[in-house]
Order: sequence, then structure tokens, then C-alpha cells
Amino acid sequence: MEFKKEIQLTRDLTYNHDLDNNDNFSPDDLWLVYDTRTESGGIGGNATIEKVHVATGEKKVLYHIPENTVHGPGVGAVSYSHTKNQVAFIHGLLNCFETSPYEQWRRSGVIIDENSSEARIFMDARDVEAPFTVGALRGGTHRHEWSGDGKFIGFTYNDAIMKQLEDSTGSIHNLRTIGVSKRNSPVVVKNENAENFSGEWYSVLVVSVVPEPAPGSDEISRAAGDSWVGHNGYIKKDGKRQRARAFIGTVKNSTGENVDEVFIVDIPEDITQPNENSPLEGTETSLPAPPKGANQRRLTFTSRNDYPGCEGIVRSSIDGSLLAFLAYDKNHVKQVYAISPLGGEPQQLTFHKNDVQTGVRWHPSRQEIIYVQNNSIHRKKINAQESEVLTQPTNDVPTNLVWSHDGQTIAYNRMVKNSKGEKTKQIFLINL
Repeated sequence: MEFKKEIQLTRDLTYNHDLDNNDNFSPDDLWLVYDTRTESGGIGGNATIEKVHVATGEKKVLYHIPENTVHGPGVGAVSYSHTKNQVAFIHGLLNCFETSPYEQWRRSGVIIDENSSEARIFMDARDVEAPFTVGALRGGTHRHEWSGDGKFIGFTYNDAIMKQLEDSTGSIHNLRTIGVSKRNSPVVVKNENAENFSGEWYSVLVVSVVPEPAPGSDEISRAAGDSWVGHNGYIKKDGKRQRARAFIGTVKNSTGENVDEVFIVDIPEDITQPNENSPLEGTETSLPAPPKGANQRRLTFTSRNDYPGCEGIVRSSIDGSLLAFLAYDKNHVKQVYAISPLGGEPQQLTFHKNDVQTGVRWHPSRQEIIYVQNNSIHRKKINAQESEVLTQPTNDVPTNLVWSHDGQTIAYNRMVKNSKGEKTKQIFLINL
């Protein structure tokens, strides 16, 4: 078996270069963006966003917090736009101290425009003082992902107001969910301070979650593992194209046990229109409500299987026709499956004897996927019987796969041991 040549792109073994399952290639495929967090400090303890040139290994610092501490603010989980030389990433609140550190509900999305002298752009506005501001959020956004046309950014979310309610009542309210922000609609927050600030994009939540889903229903208590459907949505039954995000939602089966299933939510082009009796900005006892037209649907029903549940980030093919995820087969082996955004029976794509170890990344123009199995990177055409093994098995598993826009390069992380016997996360490449 002939393997592809692996190129170690980053070689400074004193710190991590974390791709974090994002869209890391610049629009021209010349650069890869990453954060430098440590395993112990996480995002809150990380001060730096960098990029590295794919051909030369040259590094540039895109953003740095000079006086960052273990309590924050912190930055991380960075993604490139598909259309512009801009990156988006998590940024902790500017008033992060020991008594109020970086948390899931104390962060925001920041954009850096490489062609602008502006230091940073706060994407999502934040307002945690009632009455809340329409188009602003009240917590923290995470895993910012640009839509194919660059008009939207999707993210996961936790709410500070619901966290306060949870702390005061002792019952569950701080539920992870999913939102989107839309460009060219700035939101002004009147009472700006370290907790409240204006944002350049209009933000809403798009998925409804409840603390205790009714057993056997399609209600969910958690939404995560989300990604855009297609480069520009999927084709509905009426032939129209629909913008959407696919995700993993946690339901309760008929006996009250949690099961993770694949869902989809249609995203309206106009996210400023509220549903009846459900304010976009939320209340002191409820989450911000999805806008009119944000329709979520359940696609998988694995709770009736011998080995129920779905895993990973739900990734879409470029045309939006298939959504890939991980689930167990009848032999209790974790495989790649795919399902149409319109629903139907899932299609098993892999048939390995041992678990698939990472989620899928799709080729940018073909029905072809990459993933990790048996500590090796595999490439597989959807209709092929077998996968092609691209790399030799190694003790340190390849992670955070990402495909370049032209489909010619795969980048990924692998841990590498330095002279002190310590391991750091480095970036590797395969040129196809």
C-alpha cells in the first residue's frame, strides 16, 4: 500500500497550533489559521491567534492580548471566511478576572479583517440588562462558522441570564443551543459597559431547547455539533434553495433516556421578524426565541436501534444533498452515515471492523469524504466500496481534518514530542 507523503508544517514544539475542527484555510488556500491554547489553560488562558503560510511555513500573529491571564479574556476556535481575508473567533469578555473568569456564557465573536487597520470587530452585540436589545444576545457565542456566501455566521451559544436563573433556582436553564448572525445589520446597545456592548452583525437564536423534553417527542434539551448545509443551502421538495444548519439535538426516548439525533433548522433570509408572543431578545425567564421561519426538524430516529445515538459535527456535502454524521452499526462499530436534508433512511457510508475516530470533512466540489480510522486518514468516494488509506497508522491520532478550497490539500493536527518528552499539537499537510 502506497501512502501519501506527510509534511510537518509547524515545527515550534514549545506550543500548540490548534485547528479545532474549523474552516482554517484562507480563501486563496495560502494560509492556515489556528489558536495556541494549552491543554490545561484552554481558550480562557490563550492570548494569541496566528496563521502559517502553507508553502513556506512563515508565521504571522493576527491577534494578541498582551495581558491575558488564566482567567481570560482568552481567544480561540478561529475560522476563515470563504470569501474575504477575515477570520472569526471566540473572545472572552474584557472584564475577565479571578472572580468573573472566562466562561461559556461570558464570551463573544470577534472578527479580524486583514485588509483593515481596525483592531477588532465585535460581531454579536451583548446586553444582559433588562429590557434586552433586539438583535443582541445575552451570553456567549462559540465555534463561529461562515456561510458559503459570507453573509451569515453560525455558532453555538450559552445564555448568561439563564445561568443566573439556574443558580438562583437550582433547576436546569442554561442549555446549549444554536444561533446565527447576519452581516450589514449593526446593533446598538444603549448602556454600554464591560458586560454590554454593541455589535456589527444582527444576532438571533434559531433552535428551540427545553430543560425536560417530553419522552418520545422531538423536543430537545441541547443543540450542538452544528454546521451549514451546503455551500448555499439545500434544494427543497418545491425546487427552491433553502439556507439551513444541521446539528445534533438531544431528545428523550420513550423511557426518558437521552438520545442524540440529527436535526436540521431552516434559516430565513430575514432574521429580524419575531414569532408571535416570542420575543427575539428573550425575557428574564426565557431564552431569546427563534425568528419567524426558523423551522427545525428531526431527521434521524435511532432511539429504536440496538445502539442508539448520533455523534460528531454534522457535515454537509457541498451541494447540500447529504449530511454526514457518526453512529453505530448493528455490530456496535462506529461508522459514517449520511442522510438527506429532506429526511428518509440514513445511508451507511463506511463498513470498518473498528470505530471511525473522527467526523467527516467533505471534498469542496465532489461527493467524497475524509475521516480517521485505525489512526490513519481515509479518503472515500460516496459510491465506492472501499476507502483509500492516505497515511500510515501512528501512535498519535490525526485530528481536526480540514480540506483546502481547491481540494488539493488536507491539513490536520497531530501531537509531536519535543526534547523534554512533552507533546504539542502541530499542523501537518498532505498534498493530493
